[in-house]
Amino acid sequence: MKLSVIIPVYHVEATLQRCVESVVGQTFTDLEVILVDDGSPDDCPSLCDDWVQRDSRISVIHKANGGLSDARNAGIDIAQGEVLTFVDSDDYLAPDTYRHAMALLDSDPTCDMVEFPVFWHYGAKEQAVQKFGNAIYDEMGKYWLQGQAYRHCFAWNKLYRRELFSDVRFPKGIVFEDVATLPLLLAKACRVRTIADGLYYYCSNDQGITATAQAPQLTMLLEAHLRVLPHWVDDPYYMHVLNIQLDVIRLTGQPPLLPMRHVSPWSKHYSLRQSLKALAINLLGINRLCKINTLTQRLLKSH
Repeated sequence: MKLSVIIPVYHVEATLQRCVESVVGQTFTDLEVILVDDGSPDDCPSLCDDWVQRDSRISVIHKANGGLSDARNAGIDIAQGEVLTFVDSDDYLAPDTYRHAMALLDSDPTCDMVEFPVFWHYGAKEQAVQKFGNAIYDEMGKYWLQGQAYRHCFAWNKLYRRELFSDVRFPKGIVFEDVATLPLLLAKACRVRTIADGLYYYCSNDQGITATAQAPQLTMLLEAHLRVLPHWVDDPYYMHVLNIQLDVIRLTGQPPLLPMRHVSPWSKHYSLRQSLKALAINLLGINRLCKINTLTQRLLKSH
């Protein structure tokens, strides 16, 4: 089985070499690497061309800037592998990551997607390894809710059978595009497996969307989750979306989009603060809770 690794490239000349080296140095070698130069204004275009000369498995697309989703989609369109994956060009992989995941896909023809661990915010104070263990999900709702996939929708720590992308592409013009895309892929999947082997290094970036997101970006994130809620929801997931809704209201002052739901305040997934928040939404309702949260945040900021 051949693997297609799609790497969007934009303004990353300081990290591109490390990223590509980690992919071509994988112990699994039956792969193609598609570098998508998304109109990068630095030296990345020539670095991509250099890599094409160094390794016959590497090809490059030079295109006008269209954003991350557009770059990934361009790679999908020309990929030749039976399995697809993505790497952001400021990140990198542990050497033996793809071998384990590809072996599992090869041994289990019913499996459509494999997810492996992430070294989250590598290089920052809050860095931590996020592990999922060895698990099998034949119901996608269980993967989303019990596996809490909504907390790790990342495109890059997963391998996908290419059929999942037959009529799915990353949405252009929005951020948090992974959250919008993963449910579409899961709607077509029969089985997802998570594994304890392998590691994706998600490197800390103070200028990344996760760190700099403001009202428009968080609204896009909220809207992506709101499209999922009618299909898959439990109390912990609802509380996760509620936190996003509270941030959006704090920044915009707009009425809540999240529908009201009575939730149990007693969950092993909750901190004390989350339990108190669950009690508050049951007693006050979502509109009053949002107003009180906004007022509290303003008072804290003023002091």
